[in-house]
Amino acid sequence: MDDRGLHSFVCRTVSGRSARHHALNDLIARSFASAVVPVTKEPIGLFRSDGKRPDGLTLVLWQSDKSLCWVVTVSCPLAESYVTEAAREAGAAAALAATRKEVKYAGIVGRHMFEQIAVENLGVVNVSAIRLLNDLGRMISSISDDTRETSHLYQ
Repeated sequence: MDDRGLHSFVCRTVSGRSARHHALNDLIARSFASAVVPVTKEPIGLFRSDGKRPDGLTLVLWQSDKSLCWVVTVSCPLAESYVTEAAREAGAAAALAATRKEVKYAGIVGRHMFEQIAVENLGVVNVSAIRLLNDLGRMISSISDDTRETSHLYQ
C-alpha cells in the first residue's frame, strides 16, 4: 500500500487486477451462452501483430455479416495515466482505455466487429459496452421471460 492507499488499485502485479479481468471476461462469455450465442474465449488464429489475442469471439455472425470479437479492459481512474482525465469526467478512464484497445486491435476491426469492454474498477463502464450488455440482457430476457436479466448483468 502506498501513502495514499492507492497502490493495490494500480499495481500491475497485484492478483486482484487479473482476477477482475478474468471474472468480467467469463461473465461476458456466459452471457452469450445464456443468449444461445456460441463463443470461444481467447480464439486461436485471431492475433494482433504482437501475437496477443482478443478475449473472445462469437462463433456465429453477430451483425453486418461479421462475428463479434471483444476485449475486456479494467482500468483504475486513480492511476497516474488516467487521473487527470478522470478528475474532469466520470468514465474518462474507461473511455481512454477503450480507445487505446481500439488502436491495438485495429487490424481485426475490418474482418470482425470489435467491442472493447472497458470498466473502471470503481464501477463505470464505457458506452459501447453498455450497448452490448443491454443487447445481451434483452436476448437473455426473451429466452428466460425474466425482464430483470439486463440488471443482473450489471450487478
